[in-house]
Amino acid sequence: MEEYKRRIVKAIQYIDDNLDTEFSLEKISQIAAYSPFHFHRIFRLVTGETLQNYIIRKKTEKSALYLALRKNISLKEIYLQSGFSSHSSFNRTFKKYYGKSPSEFRNSVPENFHIIQTQQSKNGQINSVFSQYICNIENLLNWTKMNLKIEIKEFPTMNLAAVMSLGIANVEPSYGILINWAKDRKLFPAENVKMISVYHDSFKVTPADKVRIHACMLLSEKLKQNEGEIFSETIEAGRFIVARGEVTLNDFEQSWVSLFLWMKENNCTLRKAFPFEIYHTNFKEHPEGKMIVDFCIPIN
Repeated sequence: MEEYKRRIVKAIQYIDDNLDTEFSLEKISQIAAYSPFHFHRIFRLVTGETLQNYIIRKKTEKSALYLALRKNISLKEIYLQSGFSSHSSFNRTFKKYYGKSPSEFRNSVPENFHIIQTQQSKNGQINSVFSQYICNIENLLNWTKMNLKIEIKEFPTMNLAAVMSLGIANVEPSYGILINWAKDRKLFPAENVKMISVYHDSFKVTPADKVRIHACMLLSEKLKQNEGEIFSETIEAGRFIVARGEVTLNDFEQSWVSLFLWMKENNCTLRKAFPFEIYHTNFKEHPEGKMIVDFCIPIN
């Protein structure tokens, strides 16, 4: 299974980096070093969904996020950037997934929302649902002031060793794989070791059981080659909103929501890179289950 995952990770990274292009089974299976015949079965075994379903879901979720957050760009720009070849195919696929046309969806997005999800109605029609912030804005901003110290920082390039997890429930096992790898190489435990979770999907549009999260460890230099399920990942240097707080696991959702609200309130724009968390302490070693975490959003 370790070798299967390593190859499928390469295929997923290629797909996610090239959603605006046309995919061929031959090209993707070649990247994973499998024959097209075997690739379908192995992809589904590792991810829990077919290759075609995965590609369509990723394109549709990307377009939903753009429709909700980038209202200054046209529908045509959105469907081309999301990998749809025509307005008709975009409209048909999007409506099947969210129950509304892209235009209707965009017009119905509340100014402040937390999650876009789908809900099965009584007659079987899928309707789009926008979950509001988990508390009202004033209360959320007050919570932020009390619990998070927010700054804008420049970070240098960070070289990471990473393990992919699909679904929030698989993050802890992925860290187990990473830590065992690090122990074998005398990298863990060590003073000032940093664990980092990189979010390659947004909980706004992707179900929690399908969100792609990379469990990572900060390295002093770039990993020379992939080792089993361990692969190299890089966070490029740049500006980030950084919110530090001593929080429990139950506070993570509220922390992220408040940080994106702070970004909007302060007129910051999201840069094309992935948000991440840096863990400075271990919640399992705290009597109240708290840990010191930096929540980081890349900005222009």
